[in-house]
This record gives sequence, C-alpha cells and structure tokens, in this order.
Amino acid sequence: MLKKWITLLFLVLLTSSAMAADRLRLATTTSTDNSGLLAVLNPAFEEKFDVMVDVIAVGTGKALRLGANGDVDVVLVHAPQAELEYVRSGHFIDRTSVMHNDFVIVGPASDPANIARASNAAGAFSRIANAKADFVSRGDDSGTHKKEKALWDNANLPVPSGSWYVAAGQGMGAVLKIADEMQAYALADRGTQIAYADKMDLTVLFEGDEVLFNPYHVMAVNPARHSVKYELASKYINFISSTEGQKIIADFRLKGQQLFHPDMLAE
Repeated sequence: MLKKWITLLFLVLLTSSAMAADRLRLATTTSTDNSGLLAVLNPAFEEKFDVMVDVIAVGTGKALRLGANGDVDVVLVHAPQAELEYVRSGHFIDRTSVMHNDFVIVGPASDPANIARASNAAGAFSRIANAKADFVSRGDDSGTHKKEKALWDNANLPVPSGSWYVAAGQGMGAVLKIADEMQAYALADRGTQIAYADKMDLTVLFEGDEVLFNPYHVMAVNPARHSVKYELASKYINFISSTEGQKIIADFRLKGQQLFHPDMLAE
C-alpha cells in the first residue's frame, strides 16, 4: 500500500513538473517537421531554457494565419513575399533569417516529360505542361505551393487544370507518397526529398536553378496585437539564430547529406 502511494506521489510530482514548464507555441512548415530538424533543434532550446515547445506543423499559409490570429507565439516559415506582407500589416515583428536550402523537381526515372534536359526551371515546367504529364501539387497554400505557383508564372503559364494536375491539399511527405504511387512529378523542398528518398522510387530530375532557392525566416507574433509569450518567442528567435542554434542546423545530417544551410553562421 505504501509503495502504491509513493508511486502515485511520484507521478503527481512528475506531472506537476511537466505542467510547470513554460510552453512556447510554434507554427512551422511540414518541411521542417518532416525532415527531422526540429526533433534535434527544439530539445536543445527546451533544455537550455526549461521550456516545452508545442509544434504545429502545417503549410506556411496556415502557419501565418495562426500567427496573425494570435493562436501561436512564433512562426518558422518559408514564403518571403507572404511573410513581408504580414509584417507590413503589423502581425509579426523581429523577422530573422534562419537557414536555406532549395527546391527540386522529382519524378519517375523514365522522365516522360524529359525535364532532365531542360536548361532552367521554366523549361522544366513547360515540358511537364506540354506533355500533360501527371503532376501532384501541394495545393494547400504552403510555402512550397506558393513557390510552385510562382514557377508556373515564371514559365509564362497559368496554374494548370485538368486530370493530369492533382491538387492534393496535403503536406510535403504525403504529396511525395501520392506522387510516388502515381509515378508523377512534384516540387519538393530538398530536406523532405532527402528524408523520403529511401521510401519512394521517385528521383530528382531537375535542380540547381537559382529561382529554386528556398529561404526560411522566424518571426514573433506582435504582442501589441495579441496576448502572446513574446519574451519566450524572442528567446527562441535568438537561440536558432545564435552560433549554438546555427551550428545545430549546420551539423544536421540525414543519410550523410546536409539538409539546411544556416544563414547566420559562416560554414
């Protein structure tokens, strides 16, 4: 009986301790979550500041709306133009560069649209459209979806419609799975592509154009607009842009490959 009460007391103390820790609400992209980066980066922050980070991984568009509504304290996203619009509207402050990687176009090894021979991203997208080759889009207002729409525009093409163009409305990992099942093309951030490379037959068929650059920024929700944990958000921003946080990003590898390149640290 005594042992039972001691066990119950221990569980109560453990639960109370966990509840006592301050909590930071972070809205971020599925790419940072799917890649596994946050599983390494956030624990270091949590241990240093005795904080729990509650991660909400969604598309960038939804992450920005969550922040604008005051439903989170800080956002980590990758859609520069949309970010700046929200900053100008007063929803976010302290926008800080964190890291970058790039986008790639993946597809079946048979490459039915022959995009591997394209000289630039515009050419690759034009070949896909001309061939009406199956293409799976995020279709979710994420940073990747915003980039994809910009790339169609860059190729002087409207966003496609038709049976060959599938708007999945899902995260990056799910889109890659769908594209793999369909043996279709898709635009992916390199981090998630590397994370899923062993789980699919799709391969990188086009990369390297400067228009595929993919920068990530972190921003605090404006405390003048909402009751948020601005001090804690500031600590998070300072941590992931500090030498310590940037080194964690630089050292993060998957299958021996670097997924993200820090912007505030000379590599």
